Amino acid sequence: MFEVKVEKHDDHIVIKWQFSKTKIPISEIIKVTYDHTYAGESKTAVRIGYPYGTTDRISIQTAKKDYLIFTSVGATKEKILSLLSS
Repeated sequence: MFEVKVEKHDDHIVIKWQFSKTKIPISEIIKVTYDHTYAGESKTAVRIGYPYGTTDRISIQTAKKDYLIFTSVGATKEKILSLLSS
């Protein structure tokens, strides 16, 4: 199983999982939090990652869409927050 990878390219956060790539403009990101529900609070969120057997669910709220990242890699939320501030 491939894990979710988070990188910064120019003014976007890029989330890669398997063969998909999601680009989120940094200027549109409102909040990055843990989502403690099983399937995510936002029913219309774009879901990234394999939901079964993962320990963390990270919610990224933007002006246009919500994103829900399923991952077992520790400190992914902290990595996203550090990419936003750099």
